[in-house]
Amino acid sequence: MTARAFVFDLDGTLIDSEMLWVDAMVAYLADRQCICPREEMMAIVFGRSWFDIHRDITTRFPALARVPRQQMAEDLRDYYVEQCTKTDGIIIPSSVALLKTLAKDYPVIVVSGSPRDDVAEAVKMMGAESSVRFVLGAEDYSPGKPSPAGFLLGAKMLGIAPEHCVVFEDSWAGVTSAKAAGMFCVALSRQSENPQDLSAADLILTDLADFTVDALG
Repeated sequence: MTARAFVFDLDGTLIDSEMLWVDAMVAYLADRQCICPREEMMAIVFGRSWFDIHRDITTRFPALARVPRQQMAEDLRDYYVEQCTKTDGIIIPSSVALLKTLAKDYPVIVVSGSPRDDVAEAVKMMGAESSVRFVLGAEDYSPGKPSPAGFLLGAKMLGIAPEHCVVFEDSWAGVTSAKAAGMFCVALSRQSENPQDLSAADLILTDLADFTVDALG
């Protein structure tokens, strides 16, 4: 295929953050007398839009239904920041290096299920502001992954046909979304506490440092 644009997922692909969000959500709920096992929270969080996560949480814990989605996101961010202090760093260097390299010759965007402000802040943290054309967050498209809506919107905004877009993902929901959009999908399969079925991807790598445009054929 002829690649004309590259699309990156954020959580789990560019930054190693999904388990931090899981632990942050478990702690947030526990402080509100809502108990959810870590294993069950993984299934709720991994690869999914914040809108869908909020819906599942408020359905499971009706007492939280009165908490607006934006308010919960803001409250949760404090728990996430606390989790970040317990790790040496969440950036996946080889993935960010690939993004910056590709951006020298192609348009690059980030399509994530996280709130847009969080996505923009992560791009800034990675030092990739000049490399990313734009970001799409949970507020920008609906429904979330595994629907192809986000990737199709990104392609439309770029003015590039989906079949000429390459997506980098790390979750079943993300891979399913990319393929439903008609895009070439490269899956990043790293060691994880919550292994994902990535078999539908066109190419599976354990490190994005191994990716080359020539591999697209």
